[in-house]
Amino acid sequence: MKQADIGLIGLAVMGENLVMNMESRGFTVAVYNRTVEKVDTFVSGRAAGRSVIGCRSLRELKDALKVPRKVFLMVKAGQAVDDLIEKLLNVLEPGDIIIDGGNSHFPDTIRRTSYVESRGLLYIGCGVSGGEEGALNGPSMMPGGSAAAWPHVKPIFQAICAKVENGDACCDWVGENGAGHFVKMVHNGIEYGDMQLICEAYQLMRDGLGMTSAEMQHVFAAWNETELESYLIEITRDILGYQDETGETTVEHILDRAGQKGTGRWTGIAALNEAVPLTLISEAVFARCLSAMKDERVKASALYPHEAPHFDGDRAAFLEAVRKALYASKIVSYAQGYMLMRAAAGTYGWNLNYGGIALMWRGGCIIRSVFLGKIKEAYDKDPALENLLMDDYFRSVMVTLVPAWREVVSTAVRMGIPMPAFCSALSWFDGYTTANLPANLLQAQRDYFGAHTYERIDAPRGQFFHTNWTGHGGATSAGTYNA
Repeated sequence: MKQADIGLIGLAVMGENLVMNMESRGFTVAVYNRTVEKVDTFVSGRAAGRSVIGCRSLRELKDALKVPRKVFLMVKAGQAVDDLIEKLLNVLEPGDIIIDGGNSHFPDTIRRTSYVESRGLLYIGCGVSGGEEGALNGPSMMPGGSAAAWPHVKPIFQAICAKVENGDACCDWVGENGAGHFVKMVHNGIEYGDMQLICEAYQLMRDGLGMTSAEMQHVFAAWNETELESYLIEITRDILGYQDETGETTVEHILDRAGQKGTGRWTGIAALNEAVPLTLISEAVFARCLSAMKDERVKASALYPHEAPHFDGDRAAFLEAVRKALYASKIVSYAQGYMLMRAAAGTYGWNLNYGGIALMWRGGCIIRSVFLGKIKEAYDKDPALENLLMDDYFRSVMVTLVPAWREVVSTAVRMGIPMPAFCSALSWFDGYTTANLPANLLQAQRDYFGAHTYERIDAPRGQFFHTNWTGHGGATSAGTYNA
């Protein structure tokens, strides 16, 4: 019996599409699903006549695989992954490889890597981005975990992933234990930010400029020919032009109540844990939370009616300002995401290739864009780059964008149009580029009520002082100081 190059468990749409992708690249795939009827349906239907081996048990799956066995899990994140790992450990042998391709939280992947390795097997937590289409035609893949597993899966992963113009694969080894899933989590956080920024630009055009969906479609089509060229701008263009069977623009009939699966929230929590000011992405998450309060918002809108915005300026010039503001905010989103990855790399001991990550995101994934090529160039030139804003290219771009950015944000504020992501991005930029912030007063307040001490500008860093602000507080100070 012919043996398979890799096995896959979980025949939902993503799993099926990955199997079809792998088979189309010349690999034989063994498949299993907890509901075995799905295996029969898939093998006799969509996969009929292809190099796909249907298995009706985990032991049958094991016997169908070449050594070292590689088993790709495409099941719901959480307890289901742990349960399946436990079952596989009772079937597979030392040296075999378990791969989790779901949206698992990176601490779970750190724990699972350690546990699986303790049992003599290898483990990979692989972020997969690109949705159903990407799974079928070439996703972005972000593998991390047991480094010894990478040579065994590299030929398969780099064959099935997306490729950029020069043929480079949008998949490379990310790092140890949970690094792959952490980078995928940050990808999803940036995705939240990008989507929110686009939605805010849309609302400004719709409510502030009174533009129709058809007019906005033309704007996004034009923007997709500029530095903003990306998958999300492209689909926004298509969405704004989509009409139902009655000729109505579908997007205008969709309830303004956003859902989320939690990866953006994880990104914000990780940023808090690492003390990284991930303001834009956090605002994007909160914007979804606010949108979910639809009934309350309707009641509040009746209590606090807005005057209808009126714009009497040069619309074409203002739309160009919006484009520039969107680009500037997008740069900040990625700068913050990379700040978080750098902080986590220090915490968890990961040796992340930041230019390589930009390449992984350059094709196949939801945030793919031409702009990522510039990020790769920046980190290839200086792998130790502190922040994207320190790069010569991004500095030269940002100084040309800031005036338009300020114009757009101030116009939206005057009109009463909420733009939390645009505003927080600009506020972060202003804070990051300000040498003297008011935290000196904050430290005085902390020392006043809690004796938390402070540093002085006329003394060496690391030397702490306490003031008896009231004259009766005493000289005793707190024993800890966290900047």
